[in-house]
Amino acid sequence: MTRVPSFEVDAVAFDLDGTLLDTVHDLAAAVNLLLAELGHPPLHTVTVRDLVGKGMASLVRKAMLRARGRAPDDAELAALLPRYQGHYENVLGRETEAFPGLLDMLVRLRDQGFRMAVVTNKATRFVRPHLDKAGILKFFDAIVGGDDAHAKKPDPAPIVMAAQRLGVPVSRMLMVGDSINDAQAARAAGCPVVLLPHGYNEGEPVHVLDCDGIVPSLAAVADCVRRAGSTVGAA
Repeated sequence: MTRVPSFEVDAVAFDLDGTLLDTVHDLAAAVNLLLAELGHPPLHTVTVRDLVGKGMASLVRKAMLRARGRAPDDAELAALLPRYQGHYENVLGRETEAFPGLLDMLVRLRDQGFRMAVVTNKATRFVRPHLDKAGILKFFDAIVGGDDAHAKKPDPAPIVMAAQRLGVPVSRMLMVGDSINDAQAARAAGCPVVLLPHGYNEGEPVHVLDCDGIVPSLAAVADCVRRAGSTVGAA
């Protein structure tokens, strides 16, 4: 049995897609609505799952490459992205599901006094509506979306921004994610990071990534953190 790591921190930051919420069905629906408009066959949800991770522009670029064998150039991508976002806005939350243990974990972390943030590459305009529809917006003290920092993960800027908005040193914030983007961004920011195996990670296993530990579930996240001087949380 793998030992769950333990961390003494003041805050916890979470990726969104593939970490807190299983959003791939909505993402795939929007991709396929766009492809249908363009006369291309749909992609299977499993295929779209492996394309998720670096933001909507990356998803549209990869989806077009898969569907027609050629990626869009910058000008075409700029024209396609608003169309995709319009479709996504219409389907947002329809088939999204919380990963098991989400609400219990958030309640436990809040009750223990941790400040919490969401740090995602998803376009900022969609983040709050997603969290609100899932009933978890109230738990977060800061949100950093894909348009807020000068670069997206794996650049460290979004994680540094989240720590600043929470008012904690980045070294005292645990990053929880599901992909190489989360791991590399946290490493570059000087932030401890754990990964969940239930996410997307562009189709690759997370166990081979450079991180501070793999936690088996969201419930285990609450077990691996504690505040300074507290006996609650990590053992």
